[in-house]
Amino acid sequence: MELFQEVILRTGFLALTWGQLVMWAVGFTLIYLAIRKGFEPLLLLPIGFGILLANIPLTPLMTPGSGLIWRFYHYGLEWEVIPPLIFLGLGAMTDFGPMIANPKTLLLGAAAQVGVYFTFFLALLLKFTVPQAAVIGIIGGADGPTTIYLASKLAPEMMGVCAVAAYSYMAMVPLIQPPVMKLLTTEAERKIVMKSLRPVSKLEKIFFPVVALFVICLIVPDAAPLMAMFMMGNLFRESGVVARLSNAAQNELMNIVTIFLGVSVGATMPAATVLQPKVIFVFILGCAAFMLATATGVLFAKFMNLFLKEKINPLIGAAGVSAVPMAARVVAKLGSEANRKNYLLMHAMGPNVAGVIGTAVAAGMFISVLAK
Repeated sequence: MELFQEVILRTGFLALTWGQLVMWAVGFTLIYLAIRKGFEPLLLLPIGFGILLANIPLTPLMTPGSGLIWRFYHYGLEWEVIPPLIFLGLGAMTDFGPMIANPKTLLLGAAAQVGVYFTFFLALLLKFTVPQAAVIGIIGGADGPTTIYLASKLAPEMMGVCAVAAYSYMAMVPLIQPPVMKLLTTEAERKIVMKSLRPVSKLEKIFFPVVALFVICLIVPDAAPLMAMFMMGNLFRESGVVARLSNAAQNELMNIVTIFLGVSVGATMPAATVLQPKVIFVFILGCAAFMLATATGVLFAKFMNLFLKEKINPLIGAAGVSAVPMAARVVAKLGSEANRKNYLLMHAMGPNVAGVIGTAVAAGMFISVLAK
């Protein structure tokens, strides 16, 4: 009998808390959204499973020093390895041609970052610490890897919640952005047809990642880990001589690090950390940041039109968030609905990839100012 009681006490059933049950529900919800609704399944599925793992009582998976998932988290995220590797794969998938052909779109990518800084100050008013406010603000860029990277530097306790928020808003781009875009533009503005972009030479595409790397890293040195990998991946793509490396970065490497990233992020969300009143504000502020980033991109495009002879369609400003390529697709869809002759996808890709750079630079600035 005593042996039986001891066995029962060693199981996790008696140690199970209501908070862990709530987190199981959260984990299963993310898994459902990934499988049934197709919301960012490559990330939300492993994140959801990681949440389940983090909330099974008495398991050694996240035990510091020896736990299996803890090792993924420690060597991948605390050592800041996985987010730069994600950027390597993103660089290999990115075509800077539209941005090179129309450099003005760089300004739209920068304008969209206003939402990041506005939300940073808003989070401070809600009594978040300065590092936590910076991580919450960066959600506005809808860039999951950058959010995770900044959280690992400034506020590891916010990593899981902020990552889920960032990837959730990336998945909900088609729902969140169109109302904001329609509210801030007239039908006539949405009908503006833009001329086809000029062809970009291979030499330009090869020089761009090298020049951009030097310029960005000299201005914001703390953005170097992300930008170095991003631009190297892009150089692999554009050089045309390392197809095997480019394909590996886009496929095998990207898939492997995505698995470890998702599970590790999910495992940072035990009930004790997540079930706090402030967590609700993270999702509210993240949504506000994303909407503000969309709005400032559109409004800055309208401002630019005051000085341009060749008007740009203000919708492309909404693609300044770094949700690639979903934001660009939403812009193209709204543009074609307003005018069937509108083909805005390539025009929107310019500010879209500029937004990736802008969000990484914003993260670098936060790190340079706030990191100890």
